[in-house]
Amino acid sequence: MQNPPIAEQRPHSSTRHGITIEDPYFWLKDQKYPVVDDPDVLAYLTEENAWFEAAMKPHETLVETLFAEMKGRLKEDDAGVPQKDGDWLYWWAFKPGSQYRIWYRKPIAGGDDAIILNEPAEAASAEYFRLQVLSISPGGRLAAWSSDTNGSERFVLKIRDLATGVDIETVSVITNGAVAWGTDSRSLAYTEVNEHWRTYRARLHILGTDPATDTTLYEETEELGFNVGLGTTHDRQWIVIATGDNQTSEIRMVPAADPAAAPILISPRREKREYSVDSAHGILWILTNDDHVNFRIARADPATPDQWETVIAGSEQVYLRGITCFARHIAISERVDGLDQIRLRGYDGSEHRIAFPEPSYTASLASNPEYDPPAYRLSYASMITPQTVYDYDPDARTLATRKVQQIPSGYDPSLYATERLMVPARDGRQIPVSVVYRKGVAKDGEGKLFLYAYGAYGHAIPPGFSTVRLSLLDRGWAYAIAHIRGGDDLGYDWYLQGKAEQRWNTFHDFVDAAKGLVAAGFTKPGRIAINGGSAGGELMGVVANTDPDLWGAVVADVPFVDVLNTMQDESLPLTPGEWPEWGNPITDRAAFELIRSYSPYDNVIAQHYPPMLITGGLNDPRVTYWEPAKWAAKLRATKTDSNTLLLKINMGAGHGGKSGRYDSLREDAEAYAFVLTQTGTGQGAD
Repeated sequence: MQNPPIAEQRPHSSTRHGITIEDPYFWLKDQKYPVVDDPDVLAYLTEENAWFEAAMKPHETLVETLFAEMKGRLKEDDAGVPQKDGDWLYWWAFKPGSQYRIWYRKPIAGGDDAIILNEPAEAASAEYFRLQVLSISPGGRLAAWSSDTNGSERFVLKIRDLATGVDIETVSVITNGAVAWGTDSRSLAYTEVNEHWRTYRARLHILGTDPATDTTLYEETEELGFNVGLGTTHDRQWIVIATGDNQTSEIRMVPAADPAAAPILISPRREKREYSVDSAHGILWILTNDDHVNFRIARADPATPDQWETVIAGSEQVYLRGITCFARHIAISERVDGLDQIRLRGYDGSEHRIAFPEPSYTASLASNPEYDPPAYRLSYASMITPQTVYDYDPDARTLATRKVQQIPSGYDPSLYATERLMVPARDGRQIPVSVVYRKGVAKDGEGKLFLYAYGAYGHAIPPGFSTVRLSLLDRGWAYAIAHIRGGDDLGYDWYLQGKAEQRWNTFHDFVDAAKGLVAAGFTKPGRIAINGGSAGGELMGVVANTDPDLWGAVVADVPFVDVLNTMQDESLPLTPGEWPEWGNPITDRAAFELIRSYSPYDNVIAQHYPPMLITGGLNDPRVTYWEPAKWAAKLRATKTDSNTLLLKINMGAGHGGKSGRYDSLREDAEAYAFVLTQTGTGQGAD
């Protein structure tokens, strides 16, 4: 192809609040979605993919070099650390060359390894494969498992007899989310999606019965944007049925010993109040933000579940993020000054925090299926420390290393340095920024910087480890994560300051973080490559519009960029549930005007833009394929520069891109090759 494809402009407009919006690329949304078979739409996407391939072809050698580096850092026969659950040890492992895991178990008393689920075999005939659920029945005889083979996130739920390895029932073909076994190992609770891909009900299946007759435990009928989820308390006494959106929750429970019983409502929904529940020693333990933005922990009697007695009050300094109730301790996941902490609190009130070896890191509870384990399994990493699995002995207060991520091609942490900067935002707040680089990089303002952020839904981006980014660090780049508002890095209020009416703080923070890194000598304007995906892709779109001269290259993965149109389309999967996050432009003119002020697609103007790589997935139910497609089409028709603009739509995948570990790495290699070539660094020479 000699020239990039130019999408046809077809007149289309809509009017709301007296304002008419022109949308000449509206036709790229197939009106039969989620079926996409419009020949004009498919032809355009095919042409864009061909243009991507043609543009990247001269860089094949670099892509292969990067892919080889990234693959060389993966342990081909990697395996998880076995974890005890009842009479069995469970773990996963990769075989060399395989894209997917095999799941195993063996008896504690001794015996041979047995395969529970062979993902490579299940994925053999599919372009895409994702395992969502693998849940073993209490008796250990059965497994409930669900998978998606096209990226649409409509999972097929099956029951497998582990003695024979044969699937004995298909429960549902429209599930999404966790499942919960009853203690009889015959009852299985699961959730289903409706035609709009909203998880709207929890059902109960009894093995051996027709799934069409399954009873409904709970169906959400009051709030269009609420989704229903399932869980089990850690003592396995209760099946938990939760419903809610991004700011309000409501929870019911049924006894795991009698899952067909009428659900018990813990406390009725109250707008902007969130709570979660666990159980131990006959007491309900509640985590809630009802009287403090950083949450409190309370206890309640199951007989009077709405009467909450404070155990740990809310704090400005300590952000309480989660609780897991074990027999001896409540494990409290919290964050203090942006740093992960795990606090163990005994039921007598004694408590201590687990000490970790570095001043900046990310740490969390890993898989701990048993209620009363002798040690607690933890996951740990830092910007320079590979992923580490610890077992923590709460009596001796010692960490036993069970696994350190191996990097076969070699890795020496002493060659790298990491910093945590506090960069001033334009409104005076201090933005944390985590930076990693190879020692010897001069902070003379001439360096290359890769800057990543997300900034939405209260989702923090921890300062963790990545083997992929070593390909940039070893070429002299610095890599930074901006912990901007919209995430909850500095507490729940940090999240609130970047959502809805305060959304512009997120975009300003990112730009100000970049300028702060320039001031710190890491780089200069025009030498910064930026990346974000989904809501982080929205961020990429906004800052490409507002500050194009800062960026040397932009990689926007599955970007949420057609915000104004999407938030007015109630038929789309996520829209009603997203209104608390972004505002409802249908009923609220102020929300309409706010979204209109930043929506990347609506704010493309005739100006120079940096080189841009945009990705999407045809089957993506979260950010639908036409958002990146429309944005790319408008950019191509409007921008005034000759910089490279590429659109790649995965025609057989969804929100997460390709599913295999090597296919995913190749997409990382393509993105890095794009960044290196567009910023003039090629294989590393400036």
